[in-house]
Amino acid sequence: QVHLAESGGGSVHAGGSLRLSCRASGNGYQYNCMAWFRQAPGKEREGVAAIYTDDTTYYDDSVKGRFTITHDNAKTTAYLQMNDLKYEDTAMYFCASRLRDRGGELVGAEYDYWGQGTQVTVSS
Repeated sequence: QVHLAESGGGSVHAGGSLRLSCRASGNGYQYNCMAWFRQAPGKEREGVAAIYTDDTTYYDDSVKGRFTITHDNAKTTAYLQMNDLKYEDTAMYFCASRLRDRGGELVGAEYDYWGQGTQVTVSS
């Protein structure tokens, strides 16, 4: 069984920072790509950032320059460092992983496994 567990969400003021974590577990599981998505009430899910096991990264334009996705050397845990948070970043953030290689890095339908989500709230 593959399990993804997110943590690190919270409430911050605009301009603040948060660091989200996503730990992948499952006997013998090796992801090729780990990503972060977010969804605000009444809005569609959108891709935020993705990272491959070779350390290549992808970002949505709305967060580029403010958010950074990384992972541990063991490549079982992914992080999303979020700086200069804005009110518009408020959403439930989900971790996702897949075995697929390049293509659709920020497309939710391309991912196989999902976490339960962690809430990020930014006050203005």
